[in-house]
Amino acid sequence: MTPDKKTIETLVEVITREVLLAIAEHEEHANLPEGAYCLLEAAEGVKVKTCFDNAGHVISAGAERLTSTVGIIPDDKSLASTIDHTLLKPDATADQIAQLCYEAKKYHFASVCVNPTNVKLCAELLRGSDVKVCTVIGFPLGATTTEVKVVETKDALENGATEIDMVINIGALKAGDSELVARDIRGVVKTAHDANALVKVIIETALLTDEEKVIACLLAKEAGADFVKTSTGFSSGGATVHDVALMRRTVGPSLGVKAAGGIHSHEEAEQMIAAGATRIGASAGIKIIQADDTPSNQKTEKTSSY
Repeated sequence: MTPDKKTIETLVEVITREVLLAIAEHEEHANLPEGAYCLLEAAEGVKVKTCFDNAGHVISAGAERLTSTVGIIPDDKSLASTIDHTLLKPDATADQIAQLCYEAKKYHFASVCVNPTNVKLCAELLRGSDVKVCTVIGFPLGATTTEVKVVETKDALENGATEIDMVINIGALKAGDSELVARDIRGVVKTAHDANALVKVIIETALLTDEEKVIACLLAKEAGADFVKTSTGFSSGGATVHDVALMRRTVGPSLGVKAAGGIHSHEEAEQMIAAGATRIGASAGIKIIQADDTPSNQKTEKTSSY
């Protein structure tokens, strides 16, 4: 049987990725301390190399241009199960958080995503359900130190969080300080994984060039993150189809991609899924999963992008 076009393209992309990394590993091999190791990732014409000591700490990280595009888009999934039902407004009350949890259980959303102060309440309200408790770390600026982010993560885990959405050090990334960014992500990832929690790394795409987005995604992948995420919802822009597709091509099939910020409708969510997202972060979760047949010229309601 002759393979279809999509299968052939997928095989070519996977083989290309492996060949690129094999060549890069051969060219970049260097004398490392005993027990140290390096990880290499390549996508969208960019190669990132991160080296770790025998304790798993980042000892170096760097990025450079290459000349290849690789990555694939995963299969579509049930929409409700991809949604992180989100309420991150600073004025959210306990009653509103309780309502969020009720809705998440009713519609079987993937998780609720709340500020750390609300994690304990959510964990209590969602105990025994299939809904996870997600919280945000270093939010929304990403400008706290690695040590502070690790302490935040520990506290959230102790209070019942099982998913951690951390913001990278955006300024460090834009300054080319890949080692700081890698250490930042690695510190949170190790802490979360020790407690069997997963990590989504928010790269804040609205503030980055495409090359910086690729570097951030590859650093997150090498640091052991489970997802890369587009946005906080508190910056100058949210998720776009372009950025989701770029992130999916960059991380390949092995990591999740979360689209968040400004997703208000079923159609917008489906576009993000089609582009490669495996999670949707939105405060409009109920509206998104319900088919909306209202003509576009009659739609006047605006939903928060948090």
